Amino acid sequence: MMQYKDAILKAADYIRAHTSADDFTINGGYNNELHARFAQNGITQHISGTKTWLSLSVAFGAQTGAAEVNELSEEALKNLIKRAETMAHMNQPDPEFVASEQARDIPKTNNYSDATASLSLEDVVSGIQRCVANARGKDARVSGISQRFYGGHCIQTKNGFSGWDDHSTFSHSMTMKRDDVETKVSGSVKDFTTFDMTAMINRLNEQFDALSSPVQHHTGRMPVILRPAAVLDWLWYLMWMYQRRMADDGLSPYSGQIGNEFFGKRFTLRSSIDDAELSTPPFSDNAIVARNINWVNKGVIEEMRVDRDYAKLAGIPANYQANLIVDGGETSEAEMMKMVDNGIIVNRLWYIRSVDQKRGEMTGLTRDGVLYFEDGAVKRAVTNFRWNEIFYDMTRRILALGPSMLIENNARVPAMLIDGFNFVDVTTF
Repeated sequence: MMQYKDAILKAADYIRAHTSADDFTINGGYNNELHARFAQNGITQHISGTKTWLSLSVAFGAQTGAAEVNELSEEALKNLIKRAETMAHMNQPDPEFVASEQARDIPKTNNYSDATASLSLEDVVSGIQRCVANARGKDARVSGISQRFYGGHCIQTKNGFSGWDDHSTFSHSMTMKRDDVETKVSGSVKDFTTFDMTAMINRLNEQFDALSSPVQHHTGRMPVILRPAAVLDWLWYLMWMYQRRMADDGLSPYSGQIGNEFFGKRFTLRSSIDDAELSTPPFSDNAIVARNINWVNKGVIEEMRVDRDYAKLAGIPANYQANLIVDGGETSEAEMMKMVDNGIIVNRLWYIRSVDQKRGEMTGLTRDGVLYFEDGAVKRAVTNFRWNEIFYDMTRRILALGPSMLIENNARVPAMLIDGFNFVDVTTF
């Protein structure tokens, strides 16, 4: 590790000494990666190795240019500086140019785990073998990918910002299929000692066993239980549109809503630098420092995403989404099923697209298994749905929340029981 960190910092020093730009930002890092792909109950690909990279953004006045290299030789660094500076001289001045970030106090977050970094290929293969054995026991086939990586990331600027972050992640995803029955589970952790392959296999089996002989169900508005992975699928799209600039320009439903109770009272969305289980990069790629943020607090919009460009333009602080947490409750799925007469359980969402950006309306499909329940018990599997929904309006119809669970290394969310979810069409699969 130290050899790569030293090499990257030495390269940054070289750029500092040799660039003639008025301003600059240096982004650099390395990743040691291990990828093991498997399909049809066998390992099909293994990739491993260490990659380094360095990018340089420069400015002459408000004329900007950028370039990137994937090696750190002196010749490569000279070429990097030349390309970035040539680009800047060729460009027109940027009317929204923002000078590089100044020195900041960077929070101390721990994104690195020795247990993850030391994970061997044999360890990864052993986990895959367990998944294959499970699939064979069900006369099924399993495919997926296990990935381990660790590395470091640095940012340095002309105006004094300097930060380094060590990080590690283990992720595993798998899809099991037999005839027309198919479902997927996935997850990632910062610290491999917290990863539970047995629990993931059990979740895969539970989904798989429930999906035999799906039938079409009627459309319309009905109660739905979105399992945590489905909630997270949606949140990424919510945050994409959850920008202060879009709101101020009238391009999203959040225009003029800062300080208002716009989401449902049961909905709280935040980012935290204090959650030890979550990966929390202490700064963004453009040198915004992470901090605790309540994006939505019991339905009230407190902050929206603000990049450095718009922060300068609007005279407001920039912010950074270091991770995502939705506060949960104590209601189990079994209890949720008893709270309504009948409804639908959804494992995942996909093909999510915007229908009306100003209203916040989206459409998409369900995937990886859909179940119909009635009188507190699952009755049958049903085919997939197309849905149309508005996320903020949906949170106003939350009837219950499950415990908030670690779904990815940077996200903790609960299951949600939502009334009147809008299913608009059915599929044949």
